[in-house]
Amino acid sequence: MDKRLLDLLVCPVTKGPLIYDKARQELISKSARLAYPIRDDIPIMLEDEARELTDEEIEQLAK
Repeated sequence: MDKRLLDLLVCPVTKGPLIYDKARQELISKSARLAYPIRDDIPIMLEDEARELTDEEIEQLAK
């Protein structure tokens, strides 16, 4: 994920910052508790396509 692109993208729900999870190929919105998939190097920034984060995943992000 290009750092410049990541700096421009925000969560479509909260307009907050996103965290890039390279291992899972997702963009994480802690405030919305959603993970947006990245498919073929394209972020899918649709709420309907995002998965909800578990409490454990949120706790891991806080560390």
